[in-house]
Amino acid sequence: MNNKKRHIIEVAFSLFYQKGIHAVGINEIIKTASIAKKTLYNHFVSKDELIIATLIYRDQLELTHLKFKLEQAEIGKDALLALFELLDDFINHRDTTLGNFRGDYFNNSCAEYGQSNQLVYATCQSHKEAIKNIIQTHINAFEQNPEKNQFLVNTLCLLKEGVINQALVQGDTNSALDATACVENLLRFKR
Repeated sequence: MNNKKRHIIEVAFSLFYQKGIHAVGINEIIKTASIAKKTLYNHFVSKDELIIATLIYRDQLELTHLKFKLEQAEIGKDALLALFELLDDFINHRDTTLGNFRGDYFNNSCAEYGQSNQLVYATCQSHKEAIKNIIQTHINAFEQNPEKNQFLVNTLCLLKEGVINQALVQGDTNSALDATACVENLLRFKR
């Protein structure tokens, strides 16, 4: 990807994430990016194409960052706790890689579009599946019972989503810390 195209994506992402996709017009992106309209349309045939590019950009950024952070921890339970530490850092603006916290870009995008834009919806679903697969990998490292394994995967995915939404909607900057205590108890759970 060339530098100009990446710059447009980064500017559009920043505007969409801060203000909402529908609230940002093409002219605002052009002005903020300091580019000509022709330059924008040389790289993206429509706003929808640019929206998908921002979702892919954010997906790659988050997954790369998450994998890097989890590689610093021991595979399994330690890495799962590190996931919630990363969320705490993101929510509390201690993680500059992910930028200022404004909720989950994928949830925000789906909230604006629902299933009316199938490509936006599918791109968001793909991101959620990738996160779930990462969680699955770490649970597979210690839980072989299929029912317990699936229960843990689903519960941790729900907790992760809840942490982000609680922080955004309720302004609860301790949501990830509270969830970490739940995760610690959950990972000790045996039947």
